[in-house]
Amino acid sequence: MKETSKHMRKPADVLKLVKDNDIKIVDLRFMDMPGLWQHFSVPAHELTESSFEEGFGFDGSSIRGFQAIHESDMLVVPDPEAAFVDSFTDVPTLNLICNVVDPVTKERYGRDPRGIAQRAENYLQYTKIADTAFFGPEAEFFIFDDVRFDQQANCGYYYLDSVEGQWNSGKEGEKPNLGYRMRHKEGYFPVPPHDHFQDLRTEMVLNLERAGITVEAHHHEVASGGQMEIDMRFDSLMRAADHLVMYKYIVKNTATRRGRTVTFMPKPLFGDNGSGMHCHQSLWKAGKNLFAGEGYGGFSQVGLWYIGGLLKHSPALAAIIAPTTNSYKRLTPGFEAPVNLAYSRRNRSAAIRIPMISSSPAAKRLEYRPPDPSCNPYLAFAAMLMAGLDGIENKIDPGKPLDKDIYGLGPKELKEIPSLPGSLDAALTHLERDNDFLLKGDVFTEDNIRMWIDYKREREVNPMRLRPHPYEFALYFDI
Repeated sequence: MKETSKHMRKPADVLKLVKDNDIKIVDLRFMDMPGLWQHFSVPAHELTESSFEEGFGFDGSSIRGFQAIHESDMLVVPDPEAAFVDSFTDVPTLNLICNVVDPVTKERYGRDPRGIAQRAENYLQYTKIADTAFFGPEAEFFIFDDVRFDQQANCGYYYLDSVEGQWNSGKEGEKPNLGYRMRHKEGYFPVPPHDHFQDLRTEMVLNLERAGITVEAHHHEVASGGQMEIDMRFDSLMRAADHLVMYKYIVKNTATRRGRTVTFMPKPLFGDNGSGMHCHQSLWKAGKNLFAGEGYGGFSQVGLWYIGGLLKHSPALAAIIAPTTNSYKRLTPGFEAPVNLAYSRRNRSAAIRIPMISSSPAAKRLEYRPPDPSCNPYLAFAAMLMAGLDGIENKIDPGKPLDKDIYGLGPKELKEIPSLPGSLDAALTHLERDNDFLLKGDVFTEDNIRMWIDYKREREVNPMRLRPHPYEFALYFDI
């Protein structure tokens, strides 16, 4: 198949792509609120130029976080700039990322996560602070060879296996057992044969680039058991979110084709590093990077205020950027996790790091480290931007940088550094108390926030509370 152009500007360009690649099926994709891609397909002859205005109907009543049954009819309207040829289908298929629209009012559906990201970009331009917000997410993931889990009234377990895990004595039927296993926390970055996944990551990269995503690097990550990272080139907020959703789809399906499986779950393994999604961010106006200046770390005052907003609202942001109960198995104080609400040029236990790898003003950015790849990127990027803009609008002082070794600080100094919430439930409470910054410009609505909090508590927090944990039996069975 011919490669997809990175930016399709007009419906006519998409129809030409269909013709040039002999496309038979068009797959229409949209995002539910928790962050899982949804889709349905139509024959290619159903896609016309008018489809990009009139859309395609679907029933939204069964989509998580969407409409009630009595008002379930909805439309998906394809975005001509978000088209890519699928690398995994047997029949030539074009994937189109869509916006969700109310069929009666023809307005964007308020719970469409992509619509929230677009409103955040619109609000940025309305403020006249900047015209573009760039995001560069670094999403880590694990590759496993075998995954099993279950939860019943009388039992609960999970089992993971990886060809390179220290616990693995050899895949079943592997003879001879060649013995190269990654040691815990030593996956960054031995060459093959310790690194079992060089070729698989390269295949993932080629599939990403075929879909129009520019990749800068790929490598093994710190954890044993198959932890990886592929770094995409930064892009504008919504395009970066589109690319992250595409990234997860392409990485998962490339692994599945090779008989392996990928998870973006933040903390699947005990005793080894979890998977984060550090987010590089900068604001630009008229081609100029607004974060570059003469202040700390080469930052401008505007950039420092943006940092101030992120730090102030991080406890509330946590409910959106680290949105699973499992996220807080990674965000645990004392284990090199970025839980300290401070900023630094080099300290990786601080929530915000200012990379110092380049002195170029164009490269000046911040790296926000608490997010993980379980988040819905449309919501997460929009929320981070709104927090940063609130910092600029209210000139929020980020305080002094944290350049000391966090583990060398005494109890008194450590106590003065605020930290992220310790659980999803606590983060949701912070979001209940601190969400005005998200409501500016109707980027998020009270309905969005209330639905998010209720969904997370009813579907995730409370079910986890009610179930015995396997380790509790080791602790308490003989009590």
